[in-house]
Amino acid sequence: MDTYSLRPDRFDSAGQDQLVDVRDLQATLPGIRRLRTWAHDALALQPGEHAVDVGSGTGSEVIAFADAVGPTGEAVGVEPDPHLLASAERRASQLGSRAKFHSGDAYGIPFGADTFDAVLCERVFQHLTAPARAANEIARVLRPGGRAVVVDVDWDTAIVHPGDRQVVRQVLDTLVSATTNPLSGRRLPGLLTQAGLVIDDIGSHALVQDRSVGPGSLVTRISAMAVARGSITEAQRDQLLDDLERGADSGDIHLSVTMFAVLAHKPH
Repeated sequence: MDTYSLRPDRFDSAGQDQLVDVRDLQATLPGIRRLRTWAHDALALQPGEHAVDVGSGTGSEVIAFADAVGPTGEAVGVEPDPHLLASAERRASQLGSRAKFHSGDAYGIPFGADTFDAVLCERVFQHLTAPARAANEIARVLRPGGRAVVVDVDWDTAIVHPGDRQVVRQVLDTLVSATTNPLSGRRLPGLLTQAGLVIDDIGSHALVQDRSVGPGSLVTRISAMAVARGSITEAQRDQLLDDLERGADSGDIHLSVTMFAVLAHKPH
């Protein structure tokens, strides 16, 4: 799991001043790892193939790709943040990996058409104001017969329990409104289909926050935003956080959001 913080403008400078990301749910890392395992199994990279990770961050998945494709293949990461690019390059060098990294983003993958056998794009679409452009880019750089896995969260699947249902709904509505593309998870199959790809499989995983975290940083921050926008009162926020703390102590607490992973291929 990457440990870097996500800058609001990392993928789309036109997007909202985004304050939330799956990384806020620190205890969900096993779920993210399971989806990544699903993604690698679905892509089933073979020696000699060419693979790219769009939004590659600190490069962990690209390094895994490089191991899978071997010296006759190519594994590339595309990332707009220069600090993350430098970190990924250092990491690859330290590990003696053949992974390579290039500056670029989901709207402009810096390679020609029909270049890659496999594309991975994880937790990028929720930050995009024009996700169809990114889906078209993925389709463009894929070779005929090539496959892609796109992974993203759907913030409207978030669950917060316990708490007054109306207050919780206002907090979750605030979370959705604070995200550039909050329903990205459910939209992935349609976007990839419209880009000319064929959907082969869809995986999902509910990322459940460990109860020891209590309300956690995400609910604490989003509930403060709900107060600031006038959706709930300060007293209602205090009560919600108290309810969640008590729930954490008694074991009656559930905070989760669902992530979806879509496997698609480019027809011949």
